[in-house]
Amino acid sequence: MTTESPNLPAGFPAMSIEEAHRRMTAPGSMLEVEAREIRGARIKVWKNAPPTLAEVFAMSQFFADRDFLVNDDERVTFGAHRRAVARFAARLVADGVGKGDRVAIVMRNLPEWSVAFWAAALTGAIVTPLNAWWTGPELEYGLQDSGTRIAIADAERWERLREHVDACPALEKIYVSRSTEQDIADPRVRKLEETLGPPNEWAAIEQGDLPAVALDPDDDATIFYTSGTTGKPKGAVITHRNIISNVFNALAAQTRAFLRRGDAPPAPNPLGPQKAILISVPFFHATGCFAIMVPALLAGMKLVMMRRWNVDQALEIIERERITNAGGVPTIAWQILEHPRFDEFDLSSLESIAYGGAPSAPELVRRLKERFPKMTPGQGWGMTETSATATSNVGEDYERKPSSCGVPSPTGEVRIVGADGTDVPTGEVGELWYRGPIVVRGYWNKPQATAETFVDGWVKTGDLARVDDEGFVYIVDRAKDMLIRGGENIYCVEVENALYDHPAVMDAAVLGIPHRTLGEEPAAVVHLKADAEATEEELRHFVSQKIAAFKVPVKILFLPDTLPRNANGKIVKKDLKGLFGA
Repeated sequence: MTTESPNLPAGFPAMSIEEAHRRMTAPGSMLEVEAREIRGARIKVWKNAPPTLAEVFAMSQFFADRDFLVNDDERVTFGAHRRAVARFAARLVADGVGKGDRVAIVMRNLPEWSVAFWAAALTGAIVTPLNAWWTGPELEYGLQDSGTRIAIADAERWERLREHVDACPALEKIYVSRSTEQDIADPRVRKLEETLGPPNEWAAIEQGDLPAVALDPDDDATIFYTSGTTGKPKGAVITHRNIISNVFNALAAQTRAFLRRGDAPPAPNPLGPQKAILISVPFFHATGCFAIMVPALLAGMKLVMMRRWNVDQALEIIERERITNAGGVPTIAWQILEHPRFDEFDLSSLESIAYGGAPSAPELVRRLKERFPKMTPGQGWGMTETSATATSNVGEDYERKPSSCGVPSPTGEVRIVGADGTDVPTGEVGELWYRGPIVVRGYWNKPQATAETFVDGWVKTGDLARVDDEGFVYIVDRAKDMLIRGGENIYCVEVENALYDHPAVMDAAVLGIPHRTLGEEPAAVVHLKADAEATEEELRHFVSQKIAAFKVPVKILFLPDTLPRNANGKIVKKDLKGLFGA
């Protein structure tokens, strides 16, 4: 059901999705589209996108004097960052790193992460970020599976890796950042500071040349491991075209929002006031790297980091750094809105809060517009296999259809496929398939899994979804998480959305618990907003007014803290099942 907002401009939308896409992709425009043969499939691509990450990095020279990376008391300008990248790239070349070699990054968000990424990418290496939350054995798996030659780790991750490096025969050298050890006995290990020095001194590095490596848009650029909520993580092999197309997808979504409301999109102005992003997701996640770090460098934006998300600290940073863009997952937006000291901070610089990775209550966009009338909120859907964001719902469209994750870009296509392999009618539920230049080329060294997931340029997402008559996508559930109660399908997202509609609910997860005759029944785990109250009986009654009785959770447990999430922001339901006993 479409929810109309009373605050929408009169006559919205001024033009259809199809017309907006036709205008923005007209011949000669920056967002012009053409068709190309990629790995045997005819794919629509962005004609004028920079071909590789080398051209993207070259853009940073225009912002040399601007701050790029801020981490506590460390401030790194674009110029200093470029000097550090050139210095470390030269070091990697001297180490023998060449095109196709895997270089792993094993660290939390730090200025060194960006330097390692760009330096390795410019040598032609395949940058392989590993999850900084992983344990030692999990990191060992990632290094072994990828065949990493060189790793760059922070001191905390090095402590986890120490006893595992001997099990990684391809690993030749590890650069360790921020180590307090006077001497590191392992001959394979070097302190990163011996090459670069600390971040606040990068501006003093002598300017060096960048590697001259022949790169192609469809060369492998990175391996990003899937979240691994079930089974071992798989390494998604992501090309230069994949990454850069994701940046253009975001630009197209913003352009579409202007056209839909009847306004002319503003002309790009790289020398205009600097935007500032508060990054609350890790760089080793596709969103943090491809949807935030890469476009920030391309557009001259400031990136402000936090060691871990803390809403009190975030409000202070937003005021001090004049943050224009924030977000990550819906919980972050709620915590900002519901903070008891909200009115004590000057948050007027905020222009956009965007999120994904988890269901968001339709009420959230209304609350954001109440607090920030001039803000452009947005949400989207994507996965590692789509190099981050595949569909976007921005501005007035999001206000009008807050339950939708949006529409694909002009280069993207969606199908809703039934169990028999044929497309289902508009409005019916099936598996979401997606095709476009952001779809990765497959999984590293896993031909069977690649063949099962990628078909003629399409990725079979495993998400259950429907599409309305305007082309807006609605994620219903993960296919493997769908519950079957006595033969009746229960889509967890539908039940979670009903819980999120309750004004006291901050976080919610629905999962199946065993039942002797029905097979399984729905249960829920909930975290309430600060100072809010609700009982299990109250929530069950509230939900029963919105969905069928067989979908209402038979049990609801309350947690005092936000629900456990993986690094991608997704709630880890397997960690909650034990709360309900055997």
